[in-house]
Amino acid sequence: MRTLETVRGFVLRTRDAIHLRVHRWALRVTLAARVATLTTLAVALVLGCVGVAVYLIVRATLVANLDESIRARAEQAVAAGYTPGTLDQQEAELLDVAGIEIVRVNGAQLYANTAGNTKVRLTDDERAVSLGREPSSSRTTIVDKTAYRVVAVPAGSKSALVIVQRMDNVQSSLDRLGVILATTTLAGMAIAGAAGWVVATNGLRPVRRLTHAAEDVARTQQLTPIKVSGRDELARLTIAFNQMLVALDASQTQQRQLVADAGHELRTPLTSLRTNIELLSQARASGRPLTDEQSAEVLGDIQAQVAELTTLIGDLVELARDEPMHHDPESIDLSEIIEHSLDRVRLRDPSLTFDVDLSPWQVVGEPRLLERAVTNLLDNAVKWSPEGGTVHVSLHDGVVTVRDHGPGIAADDLPRVFDRFYRSQEARTLPGSGLGLSIVQRAAERHGGNVTVESEPGHGATFRMAMPASSTPPSSSTEFSQRSGRS
Repeated sequence: MRTLETVRGFVLRTRDAIHLRVHRWALRVTLAARVATLTTLAVALVLGCVGVAVYLIVRATLVANLDESIRARAEQAVAAGYTPGTLDQQEAELLDVAGIEIVRVNGAQLYANTAGNTKVRLTDDERAVSLGREPSSSRTTIVDKTAYRVVAVPAGSKSALVIVQRMDNVQSSLDRLGVILATTTLAGMAIAGAAGWVVATNGLRPVRRLTHAAEDVARTQQLTPIKVSGRDELARLTIAFNQMLVALDASQTQQRQLVADAGHELRTPLTSLRTNIELLSQARASGRPLTDEQSAEVLGDIQAQVAELTTLIGDLVELARDEPMHHDPESIDLSEIIEHSLDRVRLRDPSLTFDVDLSPWQVVGEPRLLERAVTNLLDNAVKWSPEGGTVHVSLHDGVVTVRDHGPGIAADDLPRVFDRFYRSQEARTLPGSGLGLSIVQRAAERHGGNVTVESEPGHGATFRMAMPASSTPPSSSTEFSQRSGRS
């Protein structure tokens, strides 16, 4: 039992060592070398199997032909009256000249003497033929490192004619065939290895180009697409790599633009805050404090700037954040979200009338993000509606429509409404961060929908946000355009 455990442990250790060596070899050797090696091994396996099959088939055919020849001569000898008891030495020698060694045997004989006095031990096969149990027999035996073919045929009552012939010619032919097959296998392995190396080297050239391009991107930060050649899978990989570079470049451009735009937008309220604070400090330092009315005006200005900064920073955080969707998004009624948003927006301008027409519409998504988007649409309509005006809000077939009766959007401004930080000339005099509609677009796209705008100057603007029904959003957020609009 202890011996079996020792052997088993040795086998397991040997197996692990082989696996470890193969793994280390795979890590050190290049992909082209591995392809060439695998190709060589595959060709060697195929040629080896074919060579063995050919060798066995040819050997069986040669031995079968030799048996047929020996058996035919033996049967001719028996038919001519040559039996073990009547065949004399001269006749045996004549037959031996023809390449056949003949011996006399009966059912009890143990050895046969060839013409060259080589003793061949007889077996039960020859005895069975001499006793009439088998019609004939044939086998190969080795005597003094020489191969002989032993064939026996019946030769009368309880006797057989056993013919023993050297297999030198057959063995010589098989040796030549073995050399040819081995040479062919080695040549095929060499050709396959060279061909595999050439094919792998040339085939992996696009992969090396991709590798160099990736290294250049990491070293230089230059997102330059590489040239595409061919239409195969590697060409598709190159195209996908170029698309990734383009998307990455666009993302970096958007990030830089976001930082630049955010800095520009933050500069104005910060400058105003600093000016007001310096005014208060100078008034206190000079010993001539501001009047209550002046102080109230400055503090109101500061509060307004702080509120603007708060709104701007919140919008920036919302727009710049690229978090994945919740793993368990909620199924919610979009009409309820609109009702909640209306409750908040009505307080901002009690003079406005809201004409609401909502139908239930179930969606799957993030309630907070959807409510923020709907609130931004309503805030935009409130800001641009005249005093005492009406805002029409409807929800039918998953399309949220918000229409105001304000001055509308100029034709030149309409294509850029959803651009980040874009504000028309009229909007620059009004409070806002220029990010509200960009957040609306991002929320719609994150939920598989879209947002559009129609406007005719002097007749208001109509925003439509289409949301698919009960569609599960993707598990991770996609690359969305970081754009904003008229807010």
